Amino acid sequence: MTGKVRTRIAPSPTGFLHLGTARTALYSWAYARHHGGEFVLRIEDTDVARSTQDSTDQILASMHWLGLDYDEGPIYQMQRLERYREVIAQMLAAGTAYHCYCTPAELDEMREAQRARGEKTLYDRRWRPEPGKTLPPVPEGVPPVVRFCNPPEGDVSWNDLVKGEITINNREIDDLIILRPDGVPTYNFAVVVDDWDMAITHVFRGDEHINNTPWQINIFRALGAPLPAFGHVPVILGDDGQKLSKRRGAVSVTAYEENGYLPEAMLNYLARLGWSHGDDELFTREQMVSWFDGSHLSKSPAQWDAAKLAWVNAQYIKAKPDAELAPLVAAQLKKRGIEADDRLPAICALFKDRCETTVALADWAAAFYADVAPSEADLAQHVTDAVKPVIATLAEKLAGVAWEKVSIAAAIKEVLAAHSVKMPVLAMPVRVLLMGTPQTPSLDSVLAIFSREKVIERLKRA
Repeated sequence: MTGKVRTRIAPSPTGFLHLGTARTALYSWAYARHHGGEFVLRIEDTDVARSTQDSTDQILASMHWLGLDYDEGPIYQMQRLERYREVIAQMLAAGTAYHCYCTPAELDEMREAQRARGEKTLYDRRWRPEPGKTLPPVPEGVPPVVRFCNPPEGDVSWNDLVKGEITINNREIDDLIILRPDGVPTYNFAVVVDDWDMAITHVFRGDEHINNTPWQINIFRALGAPLPAFGHVPVILGDDGQKLSKRRGAVSVTAYEENGYLPEAMLNYLARLGWSHGDDELFTREQMVSWFDGSHLSKSPAQWDAAKLAWVNAQYIKAKPDAELAPLVAAQLKKRGIEADDRLPAICALFKDRCETTVALADWAAAFYADVAPSEADLAQHVTDAVKPVIATLAEKLAGVAWEKVSIAAAIKEVLAAHSVKMPVLAMPVRVLLMGTPQTPSLDSVLAIFSREKVIERLKRA
């Protein structure tokens, strides 16, 4: 490989950054980092009617949360209109582009006639200048588009980084519009000029772009620009077997942040949706950069598996230091109007093995800061008349012991012995009263994190 590797991600701000684009961004970022290259963020905002600032902000927030740092950008296409028009003027002068004055009605009529003849609907090049051809008279009041002179014969071939050799015949594609009447370029033209100007060497993107690639390659060649290498990754399928997209069941990247997923877990899971390194399921960002050389990318669509993502996230929560986990849980508690304190790292340590998300961890932590409301069924089953005297004895005993796990455990044993009952008989109702559920980690560990006053107050409710 010669020269510096430069990759890019180029989302359109017509909606949130969805998971497919996030995965492509990850692959592009990892490839650049693996080769000591550079990663560029470009915002393709030429769809003026649908692009929004909110979408742009969400894209930037998602990239930041995932930790996909970029070396250049964000670069906005709408700030590059002069550059596109400059290249268009050069192409018109060189004869590789031309003005077309067809009205929408004429184009519709053309397609209808082609369909009636059983032909593929392609622009018939009626305004394309050719030797010996007489063009129609220029109609008044019809603003022209600019079309690219696509080669009428031959094949376009490229060795795709994912799919291998791909060949499409030029007769399958027509002279596409590269500049609209309002002076805004179309996608297939702007992306070529951008990748050329930004010296992009490798393009990873979804395989829905395969049909665009022949046009883009032909435009690169018409401009005398170097071709990047293309890698088209398969789509991600949802639970219904259909492609995840902005319009079909996709959830924004930031929604996963809000729902308690860790960015390192999301990156790990996204990476495995179409790429592998042996049988490794869990790996760090640094390991991925070390391994991701562009090989081992799958040719087949990946299936989104919410349960697998939750499992991956649970592994990362278990492994995360409690001091780093606590601020994430505190943020979840704050949404509920709960202010955490310095007990939170210890709470995280005690409960994180039971949790798949920081939201679930916040559910446990909330019991230490806000009132709990045990269900009537749990109260009826566990806080019985027979056990209430035992609970009362425990409350009295805990009032006078040193407030630490060892002393609390000793007090519980004394109460069990005094009433001749087994641990579950006492532990279940105490858990229900303290935490709102009969299932928790060891009772002494839970009690030790509560304040003595809070424990006695809740036990006396029995």
